[in-house]
Amino acid sequence: MHLTTDTQELSEFCQRAAGFDFITIDTEFHRESTYWPILCLIQIATTDEAVLIDPMAPSIDLAPLFELLADKGTIKVFHAARQDIEIFVKLTGKVPTPVFDTQIAASVCGYGDSVAYDKLVATITGARIDKSSRFTDWAARPLSEKQMKYALADVTHLRDVYQELTQKLAQLNRLDWMADEQEILENVDTYVVDPKDAHKRLKSRVTRPRDLAALHALAAWRETEAQRADRPRRRILKDDALFELAVQRPASPADFDRLRAVPKGFGNSRLGGQIIKLLKDVARIPENELPKPPDRYRGPSPKGPIGDLLRVLVKAIAQKEGVAARIIASSDDIDQLVLDDHADIPALKGWRYKLFGEKALALKHGELALGATKDQVVEITVPRS
Repeated sequence: MHLTTDTQELSEFCQRAAGFDFITIDTEFHRESTYWPILCLIQIATTDEAVLIDPMAPSIDLAPLFELLADKGTIKVFHAARQDIEIFVKLTGKVPTPVFDTQIAASVCGYGDSVAYDKLVATITGARIDKSSRFTDWAARPLSEKQMKYALADVTHLRDVYQELTQKLAQLNRLDWMADEQEILENVDTYVVDPKDAHKRLKSRVTRPRDLAALHALAAWRETEAQRADRPRRRILKDDALFELAVQRPASPADFDRLRAVPKGFGNSRLGGQIIKLLKDVARIPENELPKPPDRYRGPSPKGPIGDLLRVLVKAIAQKEGVAARIIASSDDIDQLVLDDHADIPALKGWRYKLFGEKALALKHGELALGATKDQVVEITVPRS
């Protein structure tokens, strides 16, 4: 097997690949000790050839590949695309378009939620993939024959999977389902974390306005520092430490040593000094500019009977459509729907709204009832009085 390390060879392949309707792509990368993924290998296949590209080769320029990824006439097929696309967004600032994710397509076609690649390949093609090389050191050179064989399998079998799924999507009349999902994948904001929005990924246990302001500032600071130093967030400070700092707001290096979730001696470090300054700035924020805690909810519990009915509805629809219930509405979607008719959730958008969300709202407001026969749950429209 051959590893492409030369720009001219890569350019010639990309010129050939541009003549195809689709190409299949996968990557191997490391991310255990960095914020940004370290790209170690790129695998690409057309319908009649497959190549392994070495992005770590000192003499290679990936510009021809980036041009191919930007070619709107060629569909880029991935399986579980997000991390692969994130790598190319970091390298180019753009999402490869158009994109097709076989994991999403498989879920839409009834193969299960987040189905693994090897399981999908076995189901569709009957081939068995040896996954023993999956967690090997892809940055080490030379790559073994076993590693390269495994890497090629990730794109060669993907050709058959893609063709089978596109046919099934058309047969099931679910191409519009895929369109909604692809829109998210092709939005560059899906892959770019703005430090000022970093607090949104935290499951906040903080409710007082100034504590919230501190948490927002600390989350933005950690994200910025992680990106600058190229280190995982947890290696800067863990989430629990951010929560404790937001509430306790230490004003001196010695104050840090009284905190449980912050490493000992952290207050005397460069980063500790930055946090002290940051928290002093938070203390000066006028009261009327502090973030407001979410309103206390006083309606029905998400885990109460309304939520139970919505879960019965989504299971009935999933059974009828032959897909996993989670594909239509997650448990979190249902909880939020109980709380808010206008919740910003997938279940109230696109094909999910047409399939489930509209009926869920009707059921919630007594305009739809559920009944049971021997074989299935049935929907009964309730006349408005």
